[in-house]
Parts: sequence; C-alpha cells; structure tokens
Amino acid sequence: MPQQYAATDSRTGLEVTVTGEFPDDPDDRVRIARTSTLFTRLMATILSTESSFERRERFKAVETQLEIAEAVIRQDAAEVQRLLRDTLTQLGVTDEQMQDLEEEIRRRLRDMGGPELPFGLDEPDGAPR
Repeated sequence: MPQQYAATDSRTGLEVTVTGEFPDDPDDRVRIARTSTLFTRLMATILSTESSFERRERFKAVETQLEIAEAVIRQDAAEVQRLLRDTLTQLGVTDEQMQDLEEEIRRRLRDMGGPELPFGLDEPDGAPR
C-alpha cells in the first residue's frame, strides 16, 4: 500500500503530496520529508513571482538543475555534459569560451592535486579523452 508525505509552504499554503513506497529507514524518511519541503518552498517562491516572464525563466532554471541532478545521480556523464553544454549555450557562452573554461578547470584541479575530468565539454558522446 502506498504511503504519503504532504509538505505545505507556511507563507502561501501551497501543498505538495508525494505518494509511493518509502523505505523503512528513518534517515531515508527524514530525507524524503526534507526534500519534499524544500521542493514545496521552491515551487511556492516561483509561483509568487508576479512577472510571468520571470516566473517561466525560474521554472526553466529549476527544471534544468533537477535534470542535471537526476543525471548525476544516475551517473550518466553524457547526459550531464549535454545539459551543462545546453545551459551554457543558452547563457550565451561560446564554444571557444567553454573550451577555455574547461582548460582552466582542468588546470586548477591538477594544481590542487584533484582528479582529472573524465571527459571534455567538446565531446558530445562523453567519451574519455
């Protein structure tokens, strides 16, 4: 039998209900509640935006971030790469600027002793270099 968690934004009264089979682990249930509450608060904040243009732009920004988060969790490097490239392109970043940015990130990671990036922004299939 499915379970439910309802989160309500105290400022606006917006309520979001999540229904599904939840793990028994209390820590997981806390994360479900916290994530649902944050999502509800985020939706309420966006919906309270008066300008329809700004509201749509905020929705699109959140949608993209959620898509990136989901792809990261699935460990789909090619999809993360595609989404990041699309986002940067929409922000007006050119291919040359992306390559410069990638080189700078790689250099700084090397200087800090950090990991090598497994793929480049210019490799649409996410193949390692």
